[in-house]
Amino acid sequence: MAIVIAASETRMGGAPVITVFGSINLDLIGTVDRLPRPGETVPGGAFSTSPGGKGANQALAAARAGARVRMVGAVGRDAFATAALALLKAGGVELSRVRQVDEPTGVALILVDPAGENVIAVLPGANGTVSEADASGLEFGPEDVLLLQLEVPIPAIAGTARRAREAGARVLLSFAPFRADALHLLPLATHLVVNESECELIAKALGLGGEGTEAQAVSLADRLESTVIATLGKHGVLAAGPGRVERAAALQVEAIDTVGAGDTFCGYLGAALTEGMTFRAALALASTAASVACIKPGAQPAVPMREEVARSCQA
Repeated sequence: MAIVIAASETRMGGAPVITVFGSINLDLIGTVDRLPRPGETVPGGAFSTSPGGKGANQALAAARAGARVRMVGAVGRDAFATAALALLKAGGVELSRVRQVDEPTGVALILVDPAGENVIAVLPGANGTVSEADASGLEFGPEDVLLLQLEVPIPAIAGTARRAREAGARVLLSFAPFRADALHLLPLATHLVVNESECELIAKALGLGGEGTEAQAVSLADRLESTVIATLGKHGVLAAGPGRVERAAALQVEAIDTVGAGDTFCGYLGAALTEGMTFRAALALASTAASVACIKPGAQPAVPMREEVARSCQA
């Protein structure tokens, strides 16, 4: 699965393209009666595997939303690689920039309780070999979107983000998992997506004032001169930008598993931006998609199709 650079691949034709530069994992998922405390063993139930990784999750979400998507990343030369890429391949994501390496395919170890809450440990494997060179030769245009997360090496993310910004593309950065050594990436994002805890940690790290997620998001947007989007779980999402705060509600659903909901939000938001939707409509679409993702188990298997999201919006 070597990298192939072809003239037709650089822009995938003239239509807007979402490039996802990030992680590809196989998720190993177990259900437990309750999440264990440190040093504790708790009884479990079902076990399953599922394609995952924040990068791959976002790529599949964008593709299921109807966008043209190319994935840049790495997997191992092992059986996990085939399983990790299965849904991306079936979903029509361009995979010629996924490199095969000697490191094992990345895995995420996930425990989920009856309320749908989870704890996750990520073992990067091949994701740790991703470099800026993996995106060399790719072109970005003003209508394109680059989707980023923090599960591949930070220098690789920084270099790719700079290239995209210089070309005028929109850079959507999901600051997850939170990493203090990635704070210098913040000015490279045109759209920063955080959850409540990530927003608070960033605000504290930058010495910003304000109590509560909305005040912190506004301060952060003012500092960065960009759009800061805070996901609020069942309370929906808020977005702060120059002189404005917008909100979108979440669907009220009986959550089975929240794994991948944030990645679904990012993928759908990226797709909506390439479609030219109003920002308010894009927020509403992405928030609804994230809610629908919570009613099925797993990360990628739970990512809804656009038709399913549309039905939920009309209900």
